[in-house]
Amino acid sequence: MPRLRKPHPKARSARGIALIEVLVSILIFSLGLLGLIGLQARAVSFSSDAEDRNRAAMLANELSTSMWLGNSVNVDATTLTNWQTRVNSPSAGGLPNGSGTVTVTAGVAEILITWRPPSRESGDSRFVTRMVLP
Repeated sequence: MPRLRKPHPKARSARGIALIEVLVSILIFSLGLLGLIGLQARAVSFSSDAEDRNRAAMLANELSTSMWLGNSVNVDATTLTNWQTRVNSPSAGGLPNGSGTVTVTAGVAEILITWRPPSRESGDSRFVTRMVLP
């Protein structure tokens, strides 16, 4: 008659270890996946902010080009009003909640563009450039 072997004492205490290892590995994988999702969200936010800054630079360049062509840092009221309307209109290449101002002091024009993306609760973004004609 075959003899039944008793299970080794260490084998009894090792039961369920594989299941615990699988659960720990799933937990580590899940945390890594959540980290990647957070990283992706931040990358999209930074990309959107860079796009807005690029648009602000192009709008400031547009007004400084008008100053350069007019050979004066002073801009006529119609051109300034049209430019400010464009800065405030995202559908026309402007910025969300955007505003643009021009301050002329001693022959130096300071072009200031501020905006606030809809996703941001508080704190405006700013872009400042100065124009000096030789």
